[in-house]
Amino acid sequence: MSSTVGKVIRCKAAVAWEAAKPLSIEEVEVAPPQANEVRLRILFTSLCHTDVYFWEAKGQTPLFPRIFGHEAGGIVESVGPGVTDLQPGDHVLPVFTGECGDCRHCKSEESNMCDLLRINTDRGVMLNDGKSRFSINGKPIYHFVGGSTFSEYTVCHIGSVAKINPAAPLDKVCILSCGISTGLGAALNVAKPKKGHTVAVFGLGAVGLAAAEGARLSGASRIIGVDLNPSRFNEAKKFGVTEFVNPKDHDKPVQQVIIEMTDGGVDRSIECTGNVRAMISAFECVHDGWGVAVLVGVPGKDDEFKTHPMNLLNERTLKGTFFGNYKPRTDLPGVVEKYMNKELEVEKFITHSIPFSEINKAFDYMLKGEGLRCIIRMEG
Repeated sequence: MSSTVGKVIRCKAAVAWEAAKPLSIEEVEVAPPQANEVRLRILFTSLCHTDVYFWEAKGQTPLFPRIFGHEAGGIVESVGPGVTDLQPGDHVLPVFTGECGDCRHCKSEESNMCDLLRINTDRGVMLNDGKSRFSINGKPIYHFVGGSTFSEYTVCHIGSVAKINPAAPLDKVCILSCGISTGLGAALNVAKPKKGHTVAVFGLGAVGLAAAEGARLSGASRIIGVDLNPSRFNEAKKFGVTEFVNPKDHDKPVQQVIIEMTDGGVDRSIECTGNVRAMISAFECVHDGWGVAVLVGVPGKDDEFKTHPMNLLNERTLKGTFFGNYKPRTDLPGVVEKYMNKELEVEKFITHSIPFSEINKAFDYMLKGEGLRCIIRMEG
């Protein structure tokens, strides 16, 4: 048994003291896990756009000081009372949402939106007792979406931790705990393109390229990438994108451009930008009779989606998805196995790797739009 079990652990964490200011590496105290919680030793983590959005405090109630990070891989250090599914030494991926296993959503084959553990960006404490497990000199440091992986150790609810194959390299599969699975699942589980289909992907960041990868794995014959940044087009070819459209190059709505390119519209479209105009375009560019559009990006709080009802009556389907419709504990291990079986490449999503001491570089890369995923090595 580890000598740290049941004790407070002192370790390094990158603390955000205030909005949009560089993170500060601090020594924090991490309390032992309580009932239905596990304490994890984080080995690798990555920066997701969601971390940046809330670090900048855009559009929500700011909560600081806070430890961000939620896309990661690690090893269970200890478990709290009532935890039987995991034990120290298990290799795991913490997830920003969860699967309690008991609510109506968890018992439904059609939903992954757990009532207890679905994402809550405003909550900075644990569900068990309403307190943080992080502190500095007795003062609490808040959690972020149940993960807070920018710390050498963190505490998570058992329902937000997926046990994976211990042979899987954590420095690769850690990126499957958020964005890549979101895009991949949007294609494989929701859009479900058939072999030979034409697919449009709006937004060619990491999530959009993962959606393109899903379309490629499904056998799509044409994958049309739509983005305002033409520098992304060359990289997107690695993910199966065959054609590119920059809306700024045209004097007509991009949906009209795509309809003309595809003799009436694409079979499937996947929107990964969060821009409501892109969402409308993604829906209106699918073919009548059978076209399906899937919305992945998160819109602004005051955005409204407007389209003529005839677009629906003409047998176009509009769907939304959350985390690619994957149930975290049930389904994520299978996504990892796709990588292990060489069905899925994750290396091409990783464009940078830095030590934990240089974590602020990851923010710089993302703010400048450089690369896709930056792996942050917690040790050296």
